[in-house]
Amino acid sequence: MSKLGNLGARLYRGEVGYDFVGKRMLWYGVSILITITAIVGLAVRGLNMGIEFEGGAVFTTPKTSVSASQAEKYAEEAAGHDAIVQGLGTGGLRIQVAGVNTDKSDQIKSEIAQDMNLDAEKISAELVGPSWGDQIANKAWQGLGIFLVLVVIYLAIAFEWRMALAAFVALIHDITITVGIYALVGFEVTPGTVIGLLTILGYSLYDTVVVFDSLKEQTKDLTKQTRWTYSEVANRSINSTLVRSINTTVVALLPVGGLLFIGGGVLGAGMLNDISLSLFVGLAAGAYSSIFIATPLVADLKEREPQMKALKKRVLAKRASAASQSEPVAAQAADEPYDDEEPEDAAPAAVGPPRSQRSQPSSRNRGRGRPSGKRR
Repeated sequence: MSKLGNLGARLYRGEVGYDFVGKRMLWYGVSILITITAIVGLAVRGLNMGIEFEGGAVFTTPKTSVSASQAEKYAEEAAGHDAIVQGLGTGGLRIQVAGVNTDKSDQIKSEIAQDMNLDAEKISAELVGPSWGDQIANKAWQGLGIFLVLVVIYLAIAFEWRMALAAFVALIHDITITVGIYALVGFEVTPGTVIGLLTILGYSLYDTVVVFDSLKEQTKDLTKQTRWTYSEVANRSINSTLVRSINTTVVALLPVGGLLFIGGGVLGAGMLNDISLSLFVGLAAGAYSSIFIATPLVADLKEREPQMKALKKRVLAKRASAASQSEPVAAQAADEPYDDEEPEDAAPAAVGPPRSQRSQPSSRNRGRGRPSGKRR
């Protein structure tokens, strides 16, 4: 068995573990700091909305030797504001200019063709109205709202309302961080971004439900025992599914990372950037929130129940009683005098009964080893 598999088995059996729930205040602080940074970035920089949401013109050129950076300079000079240029597999360029009408589009097309030494008739122009982007945004918000409502209802029925609330907080946490990263990085928000956001919500929820299912199984009839508190069982549930969460997250991040860093960064595929960044950040944030946010928050909410408070008192009282009973025994063993008459090569006291309870040698063995007195 591999080292990771051996570690997973030991975590599942409870032989080793990390106190995630006990250090929940640290994780809450880290999450609050990251969330505040994302909100500040969103408020200061804002989102770089794509042409699908703002409206504008899209120009597609035939194969050309002009670089994307040079074409971007030509487009910005013609339009009077920022433009986005992406390379195509055919060797042509895709130029996006937001906020232009039909007359302005024809002017930009002519100037771009002149600067790039291309025939204007071979450059295709497509206008996108802002109303279409508004419809996409509204549909996305509606889908997100319906998804969250259904998730809360399902978790409340399948588990309980505290787990539903914790999962809801974790999902909002993941969305906020992902959108904030988009604002800080400055990537363009396109319909692909919306698809990526909706995808990560399902993945984050799956990882959370796995931990919740283990927690539900291990907390059956929890109040009938006095060995573990709810927080300790919750911590054990996290550790028992930790290796599984790590494996699934890493396996999911590898292809998404390939899309982001190789497809988007090296090959310059702009559409891949839009969807892969949201997936990459969302998958990592979803795994983090499932372990460090959702389950510790459930433990916090459950520990407020009267039954769980009483259970915690009984568990702590039993442990204190066991500790107080073991102290006199340890002290008595420490104060017991040594027997100086014991031979140096005698067996340890733990082997066999005490000396006072040992039987006397039998008559048949009493004279064995002594001279018999008979003359030879």
